[in-house]
Amino acid sequence: MFEHYWAVRNGERLPLFRAVRSFPCEFEGDMELNELWKVHKECSREFWKEYPDIEEGGVERSFLDLKVEIVKRVLGECVLCERRCGVDRRKGRGFCGLGEEARVASHFLHLGEESVLIPSGTIFFSSCNFRCVYCQNWDISFFPDSGREVSAAELARMMEDLERRGAVNINLVGGEPTPNIPAILEAFRVADVRIPIVWNSNLYLTPEGMELIYDIIDLWLPDFKYGSDECALRLSSAPRYFEVVTRNLEKIRGRDVLVRHLVLPGHLECCTERILKWISENTPEFCVNVMFQYRPEWRAAEVPGMGRVLMREEIERALELAEKYGVKLCD
Repeated sequence: MFEHYWAVRNGERLPLFRAVRSFPCEFEGDMELNELWKVHKECSREFWKEYPDIEEGGVERSFLDLKVEIVKRVLGECVLCERRCGVDRRKGRGFCGLGEEARVASHFLHLGEESVLIPSGTIFFSSCNFRCVYCQNWDISFFPDSGREVSAAELARMMEDLERRGAVNINLVGGEPTPNIPAILEAFRVADVRIPIVWNSNLYLTPEGMELIYDIIDLWLPDFKYGSDECALRLSSAPRYFEVVTRNLEKIRGRDVLVRHLVLPGHLECCTERILKWISENTPEFCVNVMFQYRPEWRAAEVPGMGRVLMREEIERALELAEKYGVKLCD
């Protein structure tokens, strides 16, 4: 399980971002955005033909340089997440509340993640593109000015510091890392780390956002919150949730993926069962962590049914459903 992740962690392969920045890619800075995307598609195709045999070294223009060029253009009319707010984040703030620079609330060695991840070098980004009424990280998710603004170089130094302190991966989380893709890509141009990169996300990205990070993530750690669009809209203000997340999960088939599903009180049939059934039928190779840590944070008590913890019967029922659908459980 997680063959690629372990190969990178054991020093047998380059982390994907190091290979991407060593892979030559020909493009011109004055190309139109649609032309750059065409080059990107071809570079990605060729990259995966050669990885993991790509040797590290400097190139005049790399695949990573192309990604940085594209994301700078995208930031001018932001469509990184499925909010598609279209704001010029170089001049103002998007739905996420962020402008051009990333904001980091904290970075530290996390010992509370799944066993395969710890000690995990977590970087908690401020802000989020969701509005979850029960958010456990509400102090950074709902307040984009929390933490501090960091440059790409500072972000790279945080990664290096975490590796020096014993992290076995760099875990990009939040809040939500998606609005911070521009700074993350820039940081990868200079970051000197050799451990896997983990994308810890709600996976509510556009196809454009997914393409920009697809080639650089070693282990995907997506949340799969809702089996119902109605629940997603009511609890996270996230339209078209099921369509978007399942599309993106299908995109990363064949990669190392650990899906997290937080069981919500009163949502066994509408969400937990539908999610486990979808995984069993569409991505049965994915490892799944069925989580029971729900607690009524932020404004959960204002929503009927969400102001309580799980009952024992709900936990037992969730485990029965996991067994019924034969999903591959992990912790």
